[in-house]
Amino acid sequence: MLKFLKKYWWIGLIGSLFMVGEVLIDLIQPKMMAQIVDEGILKGNEGLVWSVGIRMILVVFLGGCCGILSGVFVNICSQHFGNDLRKALFHRIMNFSFEQIDDFTVGSLITRTTSDVTQVQNMVSQLIRGAVRCMMFFIAGSSFLLSLNVAFSRVLMFTLPIILLEIAFVVWKSGPLFTLLQKRLDRVNSVIGENVASERVVKAFVQEKSEIEKFRQSNRDLADSRFQVQLLISWMRPVMNIVLNTATVTIIYIGGMEVEARRMEIGSLMAAITYLSQILSGMMMMAMIFQTITLGVASSKRIKEVLASVPVIQDGKEGNIEKRGGSIEFKNVSFTYPGHHHEVLKDISFTVAPGQTLAIIGATGSGKSTLVSLIPRFYDVTEGRVLVDGEDVKNFTLHELRDRISFALQKSEMFSGSIEHNIMIGNPEATEDEMISAAKVAQAHEFILCQPDSYDTPVAEAGMSLSGGQKQRIAISRALLRPAEILILDDSTSALDLGTEARLFKALRGDYEKMTKIIIAQRIATVMRADRIAVMDKGRIVGMGTHKELMNSCDVYREIYDSQLRKGGAKV
Repeated sequence: MLKFLKKYWWIGLIGSLFMVGEVLIDLIQPKMMAQIVDEGILKGNEGLVWSVGIRMILVVFLGGCCGILSGVFVNICSQHFGNDLRKALFHRIMNFSFEQIDDFTVGSLITRTTSDVTQVQNMVSQLIRGAVRCMMFFIAGSSFLLSLNVAFSRVLMFTLPIILLEIAFVVWKSGPLFTLLQKRLDRVNSVIGENVASERVVKAFVQEKSEIEKFRQSNRDLADSRFQVQLLISWMRPVMNIVLNTATVTIIYIGGMEVEARRMEIGSLMAAITYLSQILSGMMMMAMIFQTITLGVASSKRIKEVLASVPVIQDGKEGNIEKRGGSIEFKNVSFTYPGHHHEVLKDISFTVAPGQTLAIIGATGSGKSTLVSLIPRFYDVTEGRVLVDGEDVKNFTLHELRDRISFALQKSEMFSGSIEHNIMIGNPEATEDEMISAAKVAQAHEFILCQPDSYDTPVAEAGMSLSGGQKQRIAISRALLRPAEILILDDSTSALDLGTEARLFKALRGDYEKMTKIIIAQRIATVMRADRIAVMDKGRIVGMGTHKELMNSCDVYREIYDSQLRKGGAKV
């Protein structure tokens, strides 16, 4: 955390110095008031009352200026610190593998990037400003108080240990409670995120009551944690008020005795009461600050967990690897998802030549999507090697590797913005003509022109305003716009009708013939015109060849063909 604060230490230092000035000015005022009472009012010296009073007004104004400037500099420091910390967190999360995101959960990562960073920001602000103020009130205030009468030291010796013990107890008990509080906030955020993202499924299956109950339980747990924290804190102020009032009465008693014995003036007694109030108020403020610090420490630990997590997928050591057309080769590849024991892929070997189209077909759960996710290194192989352009994918930097690959995923993700924005994500440098050309190949151009504002039509969050087929065509347009050597379509035409799909693949063969293509599909009509077809079953390739070859040699392929095209299925 200190490395993020180091850059702005001088801003925090200036803020602290202004705070020291404000506190010293606050401590001067009781002595000036004592002078007005003892030497002015009691002695009838009206001139002194006016002169000291005017100086006191100027001093108060100066103290206010110091307070304002202190607040400005401390806020600049804490805001820049929080901004840098949040950026570092987001950058680290962007480099996480899917496995690491699953381990933390999306809801927890959102909480850590927002709420936890805010808590740490508040802690830094309180340490720079509040802690300095409290310590100055305690040290300088005690010195001013004892300068009036050493007898007052007995009051400090009685009150300070009680307050310090109380603060220590609250800090000790509240640490675990604050950690639990943030975890339960994670859970609430996760439940909200899941239900907002899956709103249509929840409504379609009439699960509103179940999900509301799930949220109610999570929210109740969060409320219970907050209640426990507030219960612990709630008795602090009454105890401190009792101590403060007892100390004040004691000061008045001791001071009254001193005034009666003519060893102290009335104005000095008034100053002593003010100093004691400032000292003990500072200690009360310190108790509040320790709450912020305890919560900030709990949050900082959660942030450090993210920052300390080294991305599982690391850049390779080689760069600027020569492009050779986009060949792909799998050599004896096996894969098991982290934390599981079941092999999803088993001894996979095949080669795709530059410009060739490989289709992959198989039952749901046979490992098709997992296989292609190994090419851009969304996951690393457990055994074997994956090569692109003859080079192991682990030797590429991630940016260089993924820059050669264009992906249209199984789930067509849409971003808030216009249709044009969603397509241009594939290549922000592309021209409007290139964008329209990609949309035409993807069979998206005609439906986009029918939208209210054509390509400028806003897309609702998560693409809720578009149909499944429209989202898939926009996602394919985005993939085609990217100047890549390899195109992977991961079941990304499943929502298209056969006619639209046929026109899309015909356009692909004509306009993108040099691009190496891997097409995952469930429908036999989608794959049968590919250069080669890989048939997957239970994590293995059980057939490889053209449609005609597989009809003669692969039982699994024939079963799929018969189920879809011979026994009442669609005709090709």
